[in-house]
Amino acid sequence: MILIDETLRLRRFDGNYDFAFEWYQDHETVRLVDGKTESYSYEKLTNMYNFLNRKGELYYIEVNEDGKWKPIGDVTFWQEDMPIVIADPKYRRKGIGRKIILALVQRGRDLGYDRLFVEEIYDWNEASKRCFESVGFRPDKKTGKGMSYRLTL
Repeated sequence: MILIDETLRLRRFDGNYDFAFEWYQDHETVRLVDGKTESYSYEKLTNMYNFLNRKGELYYIEVNEDGKWKPIGDVTFWQEDMPIVIADPKYRRKGIGRKIILALVQRGRDLGYDRLFVEEIYDWNEASKRCFESVGFRPDKKTGKGMSYRLTL
């Protein structure tokens, strides 16, 4: 568990993701994640979470709403990537992503990393580009649909 502040935390993936299926039915969320608008099957969601859980530290993003923690998205952290999804649109553009990235940058420092990377941010995802750049990530290399980003710690 990473407590970011009294209203925001990252809770480690526990294998329960039934509630997240709804997130990946939203076409805008899927477009931001995959660059496509085809909603996820339960099998695809299972495969995604299994992959991310093997690859890095998988967390649910939770907000404290009226004294109860509510999942609103997910993020996975490893040195080579940091895919983050604020799945509930009501929580986008509120500074939550920036707080999460700052907390995970600190996690990287704690682990002794000298650099962090983001594999790809799509050209059309301006909010994500601004968010990562606001904490010091810089464009690194052109990718198929956007740019990779790098942060020197």
